Amino acid sequence: MMSMLGGLQRYFRVILLLLLALTLLLLARFLHSDLEPDTPLFGGQAEGPPVTNIMFLKTHKTASSTVLNILYRFAETHNLSVALPAGSRVHLGYPWLFLARYVEGVGSQQRFNIMCNHLRFNLPEVQKVMPNDTFYFSILRNPVFQLESSFIYYKTYAPAFRGAPSLDAFLASPRTFYNDSRLLRNVYAKNNMWFDFGFEPNAQCEEGYVRARIAEVERRFQLVLIAEHLDESLVLLRRRLRWALDDVVAFRLNSRSARSVARLSPEARERARSWCALDWRLYQHFNRTLWAQLRAELGPRRLRGEVERLRARRRELATLCLQDGGALKNHTQIRDPRLRPYQPGRADILGYNLRPGLDNQTLGVCQRLVMPELQYMALLYALQFPEKPRKNIPFLGP
Repeated sequence: MMSMLGGLQRYFRVILLLLLALTLLLLARFLHSDLEPDTPLFGGQAEGPPVTNIMFLKTHKTASSTVLNILYRFAETHNLSVALPAGSRVHLGYPWLFLARYVEGVGSQQRFNIMCNHLRFNLPEVQKVMPNDTFYFSILRNPVFQLESSFIYYKTYAPAFRGAPSLDAFLASPRTFYNDSRLLRNVYAKNNMWFDFGFEPNAQCEEGYVRARIAEVERRFQLVLIAEHLDESLVLLRRRLRWALDDVVAFRLNSRSARSVARLSPEARERARSWCALDWRLYQHFNRTLWAQLRAELGPRRLRGEVERLRARRRELATLCLQDGGALKNHTQIRDPRLRPYQPGRADILGYNLRPGLDNQTLGVCQRLVMPELQYMALLYALQFPEKPRKNIPFLGP
């Protein structure tokens, strides 16, 4: 009897040890899958070298200037070639459909690493400039707020906006101000993101047509970021590109002061969604797509951890680089004229002052983080084409 009880005790001890070992194994796998930040999860691919061939379709008034700064810094840091506007241009032929000849040096240097300046997407011509293994991505914003920003930014440029006393007045009767025949001047006034992807902004919002165009975007673009969820988007972009954390840390650029932001009523917002129905469908689809990808590739807990890592590093760099706790400044308050952003239309575009007394290496890093896009483009152009006349940025003066 005693030997039988002893045998049972040994048996249960073995079972308990096995259960404990299995529990520890499952716990370890859970922690590894939910907390390890750099484990490659997309496409079952192993971790490899960083992606360096990139085409970013820079849409208008969508936080795309912040993303552009990320790409410019990565290109400069890694000595990559950028497809920059030829001659005195500051964009790649916009609002005309992109042609390869709009790129400086395209005849002698047939392929570039990074393309990210404003253009209207035209895939066959882009493929003449970019390598076959290029990673394509873009960014979208809620079209209500994108239209509001465009109205302020392009108020003096677009005829449809110039004639309207306010955005509310424009949305109350857009056909009073908007003329289809002046499309290339009015591209900012209706379905501007749809236009940037190379599609017809005045097309009817028919289901079959919309689905077909969205499918085209999905086939070509491996990722579409969402401006309202930029940090989450950058976490996913970083994983797809296999970049370091500092490569995607950025300060907010080309943003407006609160006094230049119009407050829209619920009725005006609904009119904006209806007026920009194609943009609204595009935004809705890729907003859902982004969150589906985030859930599948990271999960809620890991996503929160990665976003907090990004924000913590941004705070560290703000403390290191920026004066007054990183407070955004009116352009008249920015001491260094090279860091003053362009002031278009009725927009009040803000910028930053750097902390005094930074050593040369730190100063260089901090300047790049806050440099407005026109100045940075001119800098890269001078570095990449030293034999060419420098870009002229008129608002900076001589």
